[in-house]
Amino acid sequence: MRDSLGSVVVLTIIVVFVVIVSAYMAFNVNYTKAFRMKNRIISLYEEYDGKCFSTGECETKIRNYAKEIGYNPSVKSCETKNGKNGTLKDNNYCVYQYTVYTDDSKSVDDIGNRYYYRIVTTIDIKIPIIQNVFGYRFLSVTGDTKMFKK
Repeated sequence: MRDSLGSVVVLTIIVVFVVIVSAYMAFNVNYTKAFRMKNRIISLYEEYDGKCFSTGECETKIRNYAKEIGYNPSVKSCETKNGKNGTLKDNNYCVYQYTVYTDDSKSVDDIGNRYYYRIVTTIDIKIPIIQNVFGYRFLSVTGDTKMFKK
């Protein structure tokens, strides 16, 4: 009888270990996809000098890259960050545009004429308990583009 209880404990430990390792691997794979997607979007925005909204070619490249790496998180809405509402693009990522006001400008006309984008991609893990406890902010990857002139 003592041996049967010992094997149940060992089996439970093994199952818990396998679940933890599987969850860690799933998180890593999805984090890598979100990180790669964010980097690609930022590079395309910089390639098109911040005019990715008006260029259909840029958006097509982003969609094709998302399909290529298997990134499809289906984001429902963008959070408000620093008083800014984000623009949801293709249910894949959020874009926030920030205007920069600095005193180190060369002329008065240059003040407020610079802006940058903040790109937010989401890690696609659909476990309700994790999403409710940690929320959207924990399961996202954020990056900024360089500054552009208007």
